[in-house]
Amino acid sequence: MSTIEAQYIARTPNSAAMGPRAQKVMPAGDTRAAGYHTPYPLTIASAQGVTLTDIDGNEYLDLSNNFTSLLHGHAYKPIVDAVSRVIGAGTAWPARNNTQVELAELICERVPSIDLVRFCNSGSEANMLALHVARTHTGRQKILMAQFGYHGSHEAFEAGYFGNTGDKAWPHTIVAPWGDAAAFEAILAEQGDEIAAVFLEGAMGASGLVQAPTEFFQRVIDATHRAGAVFVLDEVITLRLSTGGHQVNLGITPDLTTLGKIIGGGYPVGAVGGRADLMSLLDPTRGRIFHSGTFNGNPVTTAAGVVSYGHLTSDAVTRMATQAERLERHLADSAAKVGLPFSCRRVGSLLNMYFSDALPAASLTRDDSETMRLVHLAGMNHGLYFASRGLVVLSTIMTDEHITEMCSRFDAVFADVAVEAAV
Repeated sequence: MSTIEAQYIARTPNSAAMGPRAQKVMPAGDTRAAGYHTPYPLTIASAQGVTLTDIDGNEYLDLSNNFTSLLHGHAYKPIVDAVSRVIGAGTAWPARNNTQVELAELICERVPSIDLVRFCNSGSEANMLALHVARTHTGRQKILMAQFGYHGSHEAFEAGYFGNTGDKAWPHTIVAPWGDAAAFEAILAEQGDEIAAVFLEGAMGASGLVQAPTEFFQRVIDATHRAGAVFVLDEVITLRLSTGGHQVNLGITPDLTTLGKIIGGGYPVGAVGGRADLMSLLDPTRGRIFHSGTFNGNPVTTAAGVVSYGHLTSDAVTRMATQAERLERHLADSAAKVGLPFSCRRVGSLLNMYFSDALPAASLTRDDSETMRLVHLAGMNHGLYFASRGLVVLSTIMTDEHITEMCSRFDAVFADVAVEAAV
C-alpha cells in the first residue's frame, strides 16, 4: 500500500466503515459508477458553497461540482430561496406549473436551435427520448456516434461508449473515430438509409474533454442531412460553456439538443429541444410518441433551473474560463517543478489532467492510471475533491482567492506523488 493511500484511509475511518454497510444493499456499496474509486469512495455529510464535508469532518474544496451540474456551487442561496418558495406548495403536480413554463421559455430564448423543449429527469433520459424522436421521424433504427462518446446509460449508447462496433454488443449502434469527419461521411454514405440519428457531444466528457474543430461538426451535420438522418448534439455537459450552449461557440445548428445538469440547479433534470417539426412528434394532440413521466418538469426542479441557468451570464462564463486557464498554467508549472509528466485538456471552465508528456487520443483507458489514482487520493488528503479521472470543474462562486488556494494545494499533491513515484 502506498503512503498516500494509507493517509487517505487513516483520515477517513467513518467513510471506510460505511462501505460494508452499503455493500449489503447496493452493488459495490454505491449507486453511481462515475463516483466510485478505490480503496473506497467518501461518504459526504454536507456541502456549502465551494466546500464539501465528509462524515469524518474533513473539508474539501469541491472541484467536481457534482460532475458539472452545480454551476453555482452548493446550497446557492438564490436557488435555495426559489425552491423554498415552491416546495411548501407541493413538489409534484399532475399538470403544468409556472416555473416549468419559465424554464422552457429561457431555454428557447437562449439556445438558437431550440424551437420547443420537452422535460424529463436526466441526461440519459434526454438522449433516449431524442433517439425515440429520431427513430419515429425517420422510420430507421440505427445510430451513429463517436467511439468512446458518452450519452448516458442505455445499451444503444453504452455499446459506443465502450468502443464496440455495430456487429457486436448492440447491433443498431455504429461508431466512428471522434474528429474523423471522413469516417463519419463514409458510414453515412454507405449506411445512411438505415441510420436514424447521429449523436455527438459538444466536447467528449467521459473520454477526457477531447475537442474537435467546427469543420468536423459541420461536415458531419451535412452528411447526416444528406442521408436524411437527424443530428443530435449532446449539451448535457457543455451548455455551461456559453449562455446559448457550446453550439453557439461552434457556430452549428443541431436538429435536436439534449440538456441536463445545470438546467436543474442541483435537482434531477433532462430535456430535449429542437426543431418544431421534430418536437411536434411529442404533441399529445397530434404526435406519434406518447411521452410522459411522473416528475417531468416538476416545480422544484424547474424553479431551481430558472435560477441556475438564468444566473449563467456571459461575464460568468468568461470569468470561469479565465480562472480555469490560470489553474491549467499553474498545474503544468507545478508538475514540472517536481518532475511529474503533465498534460491537460481545457474547454472553458472545465479541464482534464493527464500525467503523460503528450495528450492521449479519446479512450476509456489511460497509461497514467496509477499516477492518476495517487493524484486523486493525494488531492483528497490535501482537501481537494475532483473526479478520479482528473476532471476539474469550476463554479461561478469561486473567487481568485479560491484559485490561489487550489494552486497551493495542488503543489502539495504533486510533491507527494513525486515522492511516491521515486520510492
